[in-house]
Amino acid sequence: MGNTLINFIKIFATFMGIAMSLAYFPQAYKVYKNKSSKDISILAFVIFSLGTLTWLIYGMIFKETPIILGFVLGVIGSWLVLILSLIYKNKRK
Repeated sequence: MGNTLINFIKIFATFMGIAMSLAYFPQAYKVYKNKSSKDISILAFVIFSLGTLTWLIYGMIFKETPIILGFVLGVIGSWLVLILSLIYKNKRK
């Protein structure tokens, strides 16, 4: 592969990683706004949270900037949903 294609793939992967990681924040907002985690699978967010953290650590160990940038927001967002879901789990509507 040429350097141009590799650079494009790195930039696109970084962009998509960030875009995917932003998807956690609307869910966190909904849980916070409704003060309810009624429709949230806590087990799924445990898995997401551990997965995003694992990928962030991997990216940091191997100094992979696209992985680091993609998953730093994923860690924040997934853990935010998980924590809010646990806080509001007994307040399910």
